[in-house]
Amino acid sequence: MKKSGILHGELSKVIAELGHGQSIVLADYGLPVPREVRVIDLALKVGMPTVFDVLETILEEMYVESAVLAAPLQELHPQLCARLCERIAAPVTFVTHEEFKNLLPFTHTVVRTGEWTSYANVLLRSGVLF
Repeated sequence: MKKSGILHGELSKVIAELGHGQSIVLADYGLPVPREVRVIDLALKVGMPTVFDVLETILEEMYVESAVLAAPLQELHPQLCARLCERIAAPVTFVTHEEFKNLLPFTHTVVRTGEWTSYANVLLRSGVLF
């Protein structure tokens, strides 16, 4: 039995499987995910867990070389956007919401949260430690 780190077996496995340049997306509850993309649904109820809570937990185990966020998050929810960018501590690129959705078919896994804030989606690109 695992006693620390990410306890969700499937999510822990996904992070361990990621290679350099592959990505996962932390999604708000409403993000439309293409059928062919693997989804790990962590949503329990409105606002639980938040995208920030999931981000903090994943960053304990995943080396992130860059991230992508949708520009409307910066415009509509600047405090959350700033908090996410500060915590990521890697280069962040902003794209339109349509461009963000166009990246979904190329992501390894989408992690659905209970986040109830529009455009609160984060693509994390895996780095390499050497």
